[in-house]
Formats: sequence, structure tokens, C-alpha cells
Amino acid sequence: MTPKILEKLKEVEEKRGVEILLAVESGSRAWGFASPDSDYDIRFIYRHEKDWYLSPWDKDETIEFMTEDDLDGSGWDLRKTFHLLLKSNAALLSWFYSPIVYVKNEKFYDLFKPLADECFSPIAVSYHYLSMSKKYLEACRSDEVKLKSYFYCLRTALTGKWILEKGSVPPVLFSELLVLVDDFTRTKIENLITLKATKGESYYHPNDWELFGFLEKMVINNEERAKSLKGGNADKNKMEKVFREILNL
Repeated sequence: MTPKILEKLKEVEEKRGVEILLAVESGSRAWGFASPDSDYDIRFIYRHEKDWYLSPWDKDETIEFMTEDDLDGSGWDLRKTFHLLLKSNAALLSWFYSPIVYVKNEKFYDLFKPLADECFSPIAVSYHYLSMSKKYLEACRSDEVKLKSYFYCLRTALTGKWILEKGSVPPVLFSELLVLVDDFTRTKIENLITLKATKGESYYHPNDWELFGFLEKMVINNEERAKSLKGGNADKNKMEKVFREILNL
């Protein structure tokens, strides 16, 4: 699908008059537990010509598309990207750690990535994932659960645990998060990954209540420990300087 994805991104650039600076895979395919019918979740950052940013009027800062062959695209303009970075947006930060990269402007990446790491706020990102893991945990509190929801809960809970224990931006690849669990639990999860690769997005699976109990305890522990986390180190003056440098690439 990569040639089709690149063709679609090129079409976006031409139709919207923008330059895509970074485009990555952001969903279950990037996480490493896709189902056969999973969409391609393409996320990207783009910029306009410099004059576009001189207007006093608010403008659309998002581009989205959905194609018949399951390409789900969503991108943010550079200015919106900086506003979200200031808030330590968890989705934005994760894009820079995706193992699947479609487009990468090296100069942009070299300027923006260190800034993203500096702006990373452990407490903000932790609470983002905590909110998601609590929601998915409740969706899994039944005898039969959608396997997709089970993995979303596992991923968000383990991501929260990573922030608490490592203090860094969490990895995107789910397999890298499994260093946080014991061998017995890891084997259970890996068996479910193998199963998910053969089942559709809507597949329901008998609940493993032992694994659910492990998840529930982790979410409760994450919530308690997250209270002591620190914020990020965003420097608005430095961010503005980098923004101008990117516009002048």
C-alpha cells in the first residue's frame, strides 16, 4: 500500500498547496497488532508558503481524507502543530516515534524532534492515556470482549506505566512496552497478538479474567502514581525561533 499512500499524499500537496514535512502510520499497524481489515491511519504535518501565515484571519489548519481502499488520513498545519506541542499533545509526540514513516523532511525533523522531547510533559501525557485506559477497561468488563478494545486498553495502560517508570516519551511499538510485564503475562499477550492477526476488527473473544485483573490493577496504580509526575519544559521563545527556522527551510 505504500505507493498508494505516497500517491495520495502527493495529491494532497498539489490540491491544497502545501508541503508535507512528516507523514507516518499511527494506528494498530504502527503499534504492531493490526487485524487483516485494519485501516491505514496516516497522520501528517504540513506547511504552507510563508505568506499564508501573515493573514489576520483564522484559517482551516486540518486536512482529512478517507479513501475507498481504507486510507484514513489526518494532518495538521505547522502552526496548529506548535500549539499542540505546547500542550504536550500525546498523539503528536507519538508520531515522531512511529516505526512506519512515509514522508520525512530531514531538516524539519532535526529541528522539531529535540523540541518535542523537551516539551514532553509526563503528567499531561500520562493523564491522556489514563483517561483512555479507564474507558477501555470498562468496555472489557464482560465475559466476551472485542479483542480490539482489549488491545487498546493494554496499550494505553502500559504506555502510562512506561511514563511512570521510564519518564520518557513512550514507544509506539507495542512489543517494546512488553518489557514492563512478567514472562507469564507477556506470553498471554503475545498469544492474543497472534490471534488478532487472523481476526477482523469486530471479533469478540472470551475474557481472560486473570489478564483483566492484571489490567485493572495497573490502571489503578497508574492513576495513583500519576499525581506525582512533573510537567514539561516548553520554552515559547525557543519554539517561536524553531517555527521561523522551519518556515525558512
